[in-house]
Amino acid sequence: MMTSCLMSLLFLFPFVSFIMASAQPAGCKIRITDRGLEMLKFETQKFVEEELSNISMPEMKGKEGRFQYTITDVKITELNLTHADLQFIPEVGLLFDVQNSSITLSFHRRILYWFFYDTGNINASAEGVNINTVLNLIRDGDGRLKINNITCDAKIDKMKAQFSGTLGRVYDFLASFLTSGMRFLLNQRICPALNHAALVHVNSMLETIPVRTEVDRYIGIDYSLIDDPVVTSRSLDMNFRGMFFDLSHQNDTLVNYAIDPVIREYDRMVYLALSEFFFDSGMFSYYTAGIFRMDIVNEKMPKDLEMLLRTTYFGAIMMLNPALVEAPLSLQLAVNSPPKTSIKTSGATVVMTAIVKVMLLPPGQPPVQLSSMTMETKFNAKVSMKGKRLAVHADLRRFKIFSNQSALESLALIPLQAPLKTMLQMSVVPLINNWTKRGVQIPLADGMDFIEEVVEYHNGFIVIGANLHFSKGLREMIAGNIETEPETNTV
Repeated sequence: MMTSCLMSLLFLFPFVSFIMASAQPAGCKIRITDRGLEMLKFETQKFVEEELSNISMPEMKGKEGRFQYTITDVKITELNLTHADLQFIPEVGLLFDVQNSSITLSFHRRILYWFFYDTGNINASAEGVNINTVLNLIRDGDGRLKINNITCDAKIDKMKAQFSGTLGRVYDFLASFLTSGMRFLLNQRICPALNHAALVHVNSMLETIPVRTEVDRYIGIDYSLIDDPVVTSRSLDMNFRGMFFDLSHQNDTLVNYAIDPVIREYDRMVYLALSEFFFDSGMFSYYTAGIFRMDIVNEKMPKDLEMLLRTTYFGAIMMLNPALVEAPLSLQLAVNSPPKTSIKTSGATVVMTAIVKVMLLPPGQPPVQLSSMTMETKFNAKVSMKGKRLAVHADLRRFKIFSNQSALESLALIPLQAPLKTMLQMSVVPLINNWTKRGVQIPLADGMDFIEEVVEYHNGFIVIGANLHFSKGLREMIAGNIETEPETNTV
């Protein structure tokens, strides 16, 4: 009985692990709506036209009665995909559908009839071109969006050809024979061309979208998908881990207990949702990287603050050693716990606690600590998006200091409140904004940017709605990414 229970547990464990892994909240979500798909349709149509224009056709040779013919240099000269549509297929992916369109081709002919030899061009047109292509979208093993499979069906209803040259009218009866063969060959080559375009070219572009990459020399970000994309009739929803990490301690990460972001809108082309975990993991990573430390000394120390510190700690310095009364003073700031983000409908705030030490720096001697105090700060955080870079601007909202030693000393620190707050606003806040204004790239392909962004604050997460702008065509995006792929920076 015990063995049976144990075996049952062993079989259940992977299933339970899978449920737990798939249930983890997303730090970042992206929704592409049917409005965004409408813009993508134009780029997709151009890309498909270019791919079909490059179809290579084999040389055709044969004999029909007393005619011997050779067809070479088959070229597609014009595509008219007037009735093309791109739409979502729920639980599958995308459908690119072409109905009742046309293709114009040109051939070179060599024909021998009895003792007559003739060459010339054939202009042919294929009408009633119908192409139905379904792209299945999945999350691959690295957490990337990938086209896993493509189902394609192509059909050309009819084809006609017009001969030119001396004996053009004589061979008109050959037209139906030649066009039937050409229609068959063209039917056979449309789907392989589109399969190669999707599975090779488009997937190669998707592989260059940052998944796990460096942000700066201290931290990186993980944009891997945590599950397969969710496709509905109106949108494509992608759930990303959205987690920063310390480059020197990549396994030391924050657990995501934040609220799962919710995107309810469909009015704009694209939506980006970010939870408190997204920002907290960034603060946690910078904290573990040790950059939340600062020494304010010499020219960095405002003169009025230095004078106030000397006045406040004059007695302590005199008791220590009167000869050190003119020794330099410094403030050592060190954040003592990871800053915490709070997002409400009223906006986003960041709470940060630090230990501030007042140090005396006797020349040629070890530093002497005069005081240690706790500094509690609260910042307003304004989130913005430009192109595909997300940035945050911080403003000091609340500031408080108190002594770590006694309540009496806390009272003595009251005069320091205003000058220390000014010093933070002039020295520390610009330093923070210098880091955050650089921003972090969101997982979009090069050549695709956000425009007309609107930021909305909800309880526990932020939603940014925007429209899309293509600075490059899909062909350029693929070609450019193939060229730069060896330089893609991943960790």
